[in-house]
Amino acid sequence: MSQPGGPYSGPFMRHAYLQAMHDCRSACPETGWTPCWLTIWEGGTLAAACPLYEKTHSYGEYVFDWAWARAYEDHGLNYFPKGLVAVPFTPVVGPRLMAHNAQARNALLKALLELAQDRGWSSVHILFAQELEGDATPSSLMQRHTIQFHWRNGLSADGKPWQCFDDFLTSLNQEKRKKIRQERRKVKEAGISFEALRGPAISPEHWRFFYRCYVQTYLEHGNPPYLQADFFERMQHDMADYWLLVLARNASGEAIACSLSALSDTSASPAKAYGRYWGSLQDVDCLHFEACYYQTIEWCLAQGVQVFEGGAQGEHKMARALLPVTTTSGHWLSHPAFHQAVERYLERETQGVQAYFNHLEARSPLKQTAI
Repeated sequence: MSQPGGPYSGPFMRHAYLQAMHDCRSACPETGWTPCWLTIWEGGTLAAACPLYEKTHSYGEYVFDWAWARAYEDHGLNYFPKGLVAVPFTPVVGPRLMAHNAQARNALLKALLELAQDRGWSSVHILFAQELEGDATPSSLMQRHTIQFHWRNGLSADGKPWQCFDDFLTSLNQEKRKKIRQERRKVKEAGISFEALRGPAISPEHWRFFYRCYVQTYLEHGNPPYLQADFFERMQHDMADYWLLVLARNASGEAIACSLSALSDTSASPAKAYGRYWGSLQDVDCLHFEACYYQTIEWCLAQGVQVFEGGAQGEHKMARALLPVTTTSGHWLSHPAFHQAVERYLERETQGVQAYFNHLEARSPLKQTAI
């Protein structure tokens, strides 16, 4: 299985990001996210820490365990509360058991499982954990794999990075290349223009417009938005450099839609963009694909950003040359019989995920000569 790999440098584990989640009441006890961060100290020095939450539901996680919860309920057992080590509402791979060495990380994991037992949690789940990839998962945890879709520069037949969008298109097979050109033409013929804004160039008015679009799109799907307006105001003031806004305007110059991507540190290698949010006030054919994928890929090519992570799920992203990668999470259940049952289930699921991954790879939109 392919893995995202590379050092983590996104904004999501930074104090300002997580603190905004809590202070803005998006991830707080009232919403089913009770922060109870766990730390390990060596004298007066912080040796290890993890973003730990007591959860009373499984919303906002993107690694789905609803069937496990129903099985507990069917047997008269409580699945909630459970322990969750994750970044709320953020399916992006990164460090979760942060430690300055392996010994401190093992001590943190041991303390985490002991705390779960002391609090009577049914389980502990460590989601999208960079340090659990490959063969690094401790024996006390069960591995679970999911598939995401990422775009990477440098997949051309000659192994050289693409310099522009046309270079990128030439690496695709004829069917996908034609489809992308058709989709882009539809948006252009509708009179839509775009502007890419980064960091301080995203004004307070832009942020307010984005939030209006963000809320509208959630409500159209019958769900309230996870994040409050105050969260994005804090991103503007405290973490502006980590965001890219693609703004769409109609032929009259009126803003009608936008996408918001997070960015890695400018010094990161590889540099990454993380597709996160989208919203629209008008229905324009193919606008979502243009604003969320094509405009962002164009920006990445122009800025030398090597990776664009498209987020959780979405097989349709392959038609836009976002290719499959696997992510890893770790799970522990306190009930021995359920732990064993889930372990057997995950063995079968892993085989299915591998078969699905192979199926996706065989359908790559890249020319056969591309690597």
